[in-house]
Amino acid sequence: MSVVAQEALALLPTEGRNAATAEFDALGALGMMEAMHAADREAVAAVGAVLPAIASVVEAAAERLRGGGRLLYVGAGTSGRLGVLDASECPPTFHTPPEMVQGLIAGGERALRHAVEGAEDDAEQGAAVVRERGVSRLDVVVGVAASGRTPYVLGALRAARSLGALTVGVSCVPGSPVEQAAELPITVATGPEVVTGSTRLKAGTATKLVLNMISTGALCQLGYVHGNLMVNVQPTNAKLRDRAERIVAELTGLAREEAREALLQADGEVKTATVMARLGISAGAARDRLEQAGGVLRAALEA
Repeated sequence: MSVVAQEALALLPTEGRNAATAEFDALGALGMMEAMHAADREAVAAVGAVLPAIASVVEAAAERLRGGGRLLYVGAGTSGRLGVLDASECPPTFHTPPEMVQGLIAGGERALRHAVEGAEDDAEQGAAVVRERGVSRLDVVVGVAASGRTPYVLGALRAARSLGALTVGVSCVPGSPVEQAAELPITVATGPEVVTGSTRLKAGTATKLVLNMISTGALCQLGYVHGNLMVNVQPTNAKLRDRAERIVAELTGLAREEAREALLQADGEVKTATVMARLGISAGAARDRLEQAGGVLRAALEA
């Protein structure tokens, strides 16, 4: 890294010295926890300040996903791991196809557990991974970089944009290159960290909140949630079977035994069982009704 680049990095808000924690190591355990808790509240407030930008991304992502597109997070280090985490939670939570929401991290799978030196500095590799995934105008590519300047992420965003994908930039530095490279930027100004430069802290907390909102909001708009119930859950273990039965009972007024029987007839599909019970129709007719409603349970029940 050149001297100029080093000086520029030192000026970033995420690299600044936090005056409130200048004596952090001398605070004692409780004092440290109080300082970190205060910083976490700042991160939550910073997310609150950009909710309209997040909502715009949610609406745009839902539209692309509804048309058969994908949501791809691209990042390095902590940012990359957070993207992989959010993507990996979508299939068990919403029963999405594994390819619908993806997390791509600089350095590949090894980077999930180990530091892969230099991976984040390779802009061409960021571009290459986007091309390898066959990104197109149907897709949404979310570049995640606390510093807003990670070359791997910038390479991915520029390549994705050239391929017609919708580009989103999630960063914590106002006016950053990531903010400028993305069509829809989400810039959460978290400021200096409790431990100087450790962006797994405030910046990481804020990033996790933003990614939660993007995936949950978009998939809710596609009908993967009804009210606040996880109606796309797949009852593949005891805990999830219990949850599915409780959801069907809640939505239909059936007793637990009746909800269990409805789920058996519906091959474990919560939405199908609910439509069957509420409208008094067969499983096949319920599936047809859901298909006509685009998989949205509320629309199927109200049609």
